[in-house]
Amino acid sequence: MGEFIEAEVYSQLARVGKALANPVRLRLLDLLENGETDVEGLVTASGVGLKNTSAQLQQLRAANLVSTRRQGTRIFYRLAGPEVSRLLGALQSCAELRLADLRLAIDDLLGNADELKPVTVDELRAHIDDPRILIVDVRSAVEYARGHVPGAVSLPAAELREKIDSFPRDVEVIAYCQGPYCVLSPDLVRLLRGHEIPARPLEGGIIRWQREGGSLETDEKSAGTAS
Repeated sequence: MGEFIEAEVYSQLARVGKALANPVRLRLLDLLENGETDVEGLVTASGVGLKNTSAQLQQLRAANLVSTRRQGTRIFYRLAGPEVSRLLGALQSCAELRLADLRLAIDDLLGNADELKPVTVDELRAHIDDPRILIVDVRSAVEYARGHVPGAVSLPAAELREKIDSFPRDVEVIAYCQGPYCVLSPDLVRLLRGHEIPARPLEGGIIRWQREGGSLETDEKSAGTAS
């Protein structure tokens, strides 16, 4: 009897492992770190087809990793709880330590991150009110409005490229995007440095900021823009 119960325990644990054993589902969970959205929003952000996205969301829902709410005919998805985010963070950290192929793939995606000397969450938290630092959110305005690092200004990547000549030279720019595998902030930090503007990316983006207890500012009236 005891062996049967033990087997059932591990069978239930395996449900979570099976739900995570799919690259599309992992990508969707990462996207849901940005907040609640519907299927169409996930399709646009992920580039995955509607039918496949819907099917993978059902698998995640069956494992209770995502929750839903209905608004009219639309269904909105969100992470089922903060423990799901922590699980994703632990999975990514473990995989990066144990899988050389993953580290190579990340280097191919982001380039040599070490040369950019990323700012850690603890560093940013300690200096978040420093007037010599300009925190820049390079995600879309919609993502910024959902929640951003306190004091950050919204400057989507395309706009930043257009305004680079008017950037202040007497501050250090800390740029962040979505998460640890987002290319926007590393690329833009390199661009800023090419124009002799001191800049560093936030390690792990806003996802790591949240996972390590960083608060978010969501009052749209407080949204800033760089001039």
